[in-house]
Amino acid sequence: MALCWPEWFIALNQGSIMVLVLAFVMLCMGLTLTLDDFRRIARMPRAVGIGFAAQYSVMPLLGWGVAHALNLPPHFAVGLILVGCCPGGTASNLVTYIAGADVALSVVMTVCSTMAAIILTPLLTQLLVGAMVPVDTWMLFKQTLQVVIIPVVLGVLLNRWVPRAVAGVMPVAPLLSVIGVCFICAVVFAANAEAILAYGGELVLATALLHGGGFLMGYSFAQMLGYQGQSARTISIEVGMQNSGLAIVLAKQAFPLLPLAPVVGAVSAVMHSLLGSLLAVIWRTRVPRLPQVKVPAP
Repeated sequence: MALCWPEWFIALNQGSIMVLVLAFVMLCMGLTLTLDDFRRIARMPRAVGIGFAAQYSVMPLLGWGVAHALNLPPHFAVGLILVGCCPGGTASNLVTYIAGADVALSVVMTVCSTMAAIILTPLLTQLLVGAMVPVDTWMLFKQTLQVVIIPVVLGVLLNRWVPRAVAGVMPVAPLLSVIGVCFICAVVFAANAEAILAYGGELVLATALLHGGGFLMGYSFAQMLGYQGQSARTISIEVGMQNSGLAIVLAKQAFPLLPLAPVVGAVSAVMHSLLGSLLAVIWRTRVPRLPQVKVPAP
């Protein structure tokens, strides 16, 4: 719809609206969390640590590598690297459920990577993109604080203070999150319809390599360190799926001189959802549901 009738969405292409919508998406995520989720981190530190390390090493380097291998123009290269430097996406929790993997581990990993994004996303972007274009690290930091930390913390506190009210909206919270991300993608698609139609093949290839590589390397990384079955699947999904909505908003706010940079995040959101869902269905229907097995250390 956004590509066929862009005029319906262009009027909504304003930074303040995008920030508010993404903050709402992150608030919905926060509503699904409790303080017990954070305590759970202490009981599974190694698995969380492996996923966390892969998230902030594999994906940023993949984004940088794919951008250079395909010789992407600066606006697309910056957008792709920024996607790679963002935390895991909230959709990964749903895909983990579909795959028959460890949803609790997925939630904890998403929370950890999201909380760390306030520091690591600006720093990694500065490190990998700084040589290509100027990076306003403070702006990136401030935007990450506004659209990630504050909404998530508020959601957790609301869950603790008014649990009955939160329980009433919980059945629709995931749907509202998906609608919010779809809205952000639609606005970006509409505002850059000509560029997407002109460079669509290039963007599809770049995002497919980024997310496909993330799924593969995340799974391989987990197996190399002794994790099999549900845990390996969960780590793979968490590494391969990024918070593309955050990438869109940060690109729009932090790189105003690169108006096409947010387009990559929009294409990324579609790509990782398609690849992740396909992988989840394959794992659930064609691969036996293995238990969470870790090879004992020698």
